[in-house]
Amino acid sequence: MKNIKSTTLIILSFCVIELILHLFADYISGFHSDELLHIATGNHPAIGYMEFPPMIGWMAWVQNQYGSTSVFIHHIFTHVATVLILILIGLTTIELGGKSKAVFIALLCIVISPGFDRSHQLFQPVVFSEFFWVLSFYLLVRFVKKQDNQNLFYLTLALAFGFLTKYDIVFLIAGICSLFFLKNMQKLLLSNQIWKFILLFVVIIAPNLWWQYAHDFPMFQMFSRLYETQLDKLSIGGVFSLLIIDLNPVTFFIWLPGLFFMFNRESKALYLPLAICIALTILLLALAKSKHYYFFSAVIFLIIFGSIWFEQRILIWQKWLLYPVSALFILTGLFLLPWGLMVLPLNTFIGVYKLNKGEHKFGIPDEYYAKGKWDKTMTAIKTVYDSLPAKERQECLIWGKHYSQAGAVNLLGGTYGLPKAFSYHGSFYLWAPGGQMPETVIAFTNGEATIDFFDNYFNSVVAVKKVYNSYSDFEEDNYQTIYICKKPKQSFDALKMLFKKRVFE
Repeated sequence: MKNIKSTTLIILSFCVIELILHLFADYISGFHSDELLHIATGNHPAIGYMEFPPMIGWMAWVQNQYGSTSVFIHHIFTHVATVLILILIGLTTIELGGKSKAVFIALLCIVISPGFDRSHQLFQPVVFSEFFWVLSFYLLVRFVKKQDNQNLFYLTLALAFGFLTKYDIVFLIAGICSLFFLKNMQKLLLSNQIWKFILLFVVIIAPNLWWQYAHDFPMFQMFSRLYETQLDKLSIGGVFSLLIIDLNPVTFFIWLPGLFFMFNRESKALYLPLAICIALTILLLALAKSKHYYFFSAVIFLIIFGSIWFEQRILIWQKWLLYPVSALFILTGLFLLPWGLMVLPLNTFIGVYKLNKGEHKFGIPDEYYAKGKWDKTMTAIKTVYDSLPAKERQECLIWGKHYSQAGAVNLLGGTYGLPKAFSYHGSFYLWAPGGQMPETVIAFTNGEATIDFFDNYFNSVVAVKKVYNSYSDFEEDNYQTIYICKKPKQSFDALKMLFKKRVFE
């Protein structure tokens, strides 16, 4: 009873600390560029989108009902998911035989990792996918232990809704399928009429698969573009190095032993099926040339096993080690925290870490400067918009070359009195207007497109303003250029056809 109370208190304490940190970061930070797309999906709830499954859009729709531009409002579901992830990590650690100290170490590893801190802060599919990965693993552990249909049913639901959140859960599903190659698990699954659960899974995800089919499987187009521009350039060594750094180097000494400890013979009946599942999942992620943060969910499983190893193999003979190890973890976590959560004002952050402004390579998360960046951009667009004759202003629309630009205008532009924006980038392609184009369009873009890009679609294109961003990591993002485009060469319908194969460019 005492251990249950102390473990509950540990989990509750971490949840409160984590929530306070994230709420404080909400106060300081602006929106990450990808969040602007995810928020926009809430204005168009559907069973599918070009880049991801529909779950993010359903949650965005709920948050959008507040009609707010507040970072906190648009992070409500993110914060809920973060707290649930911590609770599930604690519960899973207990299910696998860990006690209070193992739970403490496991949750400490999560809180001190800038990678987890940032992924748990943003309104992106990543945090919700991570929740369903951890929930699925927790239910898998309970199924292997209890061998009952109830946990298998809940596991099926978790995997199905995980699929509707982010497609990367197929790697975990593939890992779970390895259980069919273990004789005892094979008999268990067949005796439980596994086909019924497979059918349930297919029924739940079928609407999204139909949407993908009806739209020529844009997810494959996106993955193809992603491999062409990013994934094919990755190396295993580079990904592994980034993973160690992003998760805080000291946690490496927990999750690496966890990789080996999950094959522990003393708990073979429980651990072995789970170990094979995790190992296969990680192997498939590696073979798919995944980015380092794609491994985050799988590493959580290793952290859980590593924490149990630390409690059962290290602390059992040197209990005092818990205190210096915890102190080391907390100190490194505090040092790295501002890289994951925006808990410092921008200039303080630059000063503390002595970032060199002259090199144009800051490595600053864009949430630090997003408020100032978009305020300058909206103000500049407003100046251009107000300069137009009254008749042109009535029909004028704004073309954001990147989905973040269109998303920013549609979320924040109302405060500045701006018209709505459209784009042909990503899911914004689905929502592009039809019919005739207005005589005047205000367009803006980063350095990835020049005036030549818009010249293809208008008879008159004039660059009228540049908005400078001194904190960008990439030289092409230092400026956003605003154009006045007149006399369109085609209708919106024709323009949409021209971009049909260029959605992810």
